[in-house]
Amino acid sequence: MTPTRHRRAVPRDPLSPGGAEVLRLITEQGFPVCLTVHANGRRRYGYWLPLAAQAGRGGCYVALPTDECDALYAAGRIVLGDPLVDPAKATYPVRAAAREADTAAGASRHALTA
Repeated sequence: MTPTRHRRAVPRDPLSPGGAEVLRLITEQGFPVCLTVHANGRRRYGYWLPLAAQAGRGGCYVALPTDECDALYAAGRIVLGDPLVDPAKATYPVRAAAREADTAAGASRHALTA
């Protein structure tokens, strides 16, 4: 069994408006967000927007701002899952990081740092 480490909560820098919107999309939408890292090093965060029959639109890939997503990752506000790798790219699932206090209390994994 792994020992439990307790860390003090560190105050986080406030999010930029763009960063807050990206974190909201990652958190609240029902579509999985992924990071794709191509063999040439190009990185792209995004999700697939399925066709919305009511609106008559959708069925397209939506890219998220890489700089904002990378800043959220560097700040520990989003985490990457295990990659799906092929010769041309690696694709990582992206999710919001659980709040440390919520995780320590056994709260659900979808609690967020915002």
